[in-house]
Amino acid sequence: MTETEAALRTLAHNVRAARTRAGLSLDELGRRAQVSKGALVALEKAQGNPNFATLVRLADTLGVSVSALTEGKAEARVRVVSADAQQPLWTGARGSAARLMLTTPGPAPVEVWRWELRPGEEYPSHPHQAGVVETVSVTSGRMTLVVDGTEHAVEAGQTAAFDGDAPHTYRGAGTETCHLIMTVHLPPGGGGPAA
Repeated sequence: MTETEAALRTLAHNVRAARTRAGLSLDELGRRAQVSKGALVALEKAQGNPNFATLVRLADTLGVSVSALTEGKAEARVRVVSADAQQPLWTGARGSAARLMLTTPGPAPVEVWRWELRPGEEYPSHPHQAGVVETVSVTSGRMTLVVDGTEHAVEAGQTAAFDGDAPHTYRGAGTETCHLIMTVHLPPGGGGPAA
């Protein structure tokens, strides 16, 4: 079995388990997450290949973290993740990428993401569930963070925090690639990696 096949099987198992725990039918999950029933059936059979936005909508709807859907069972007390160990969950047409590095366990999990935003490239995110807080720490370059229609310049060495339940967009600014670390703080009960 290839790495991709194993990842799809893990995703299929975790989505099905989270849907069952939430007491949702395929129809109801599809309606709430705005994902077709056919796509959900394929995903739960490890035949689908959902995009990043679909994973975020499913995680929000199911009340779990993205990594609760994508990761297998945690095997150790300490996890060390190398910079390139995770495949991008989103890639832009100009070469931008977003990688979910890990999610902390516990009653209020935190997702840790590593992003590269090429100049002028953007990722628009739909609003998350109430209680989600995001932080964006720019390590090099600069970006424009748009929250609820208002633009905010964030440069190297600066960190911005905002409530994730508003529409928001990350956009590379300037002439060099923007590198940033993003954390997504989920509300208590937001879930961690699924067993």
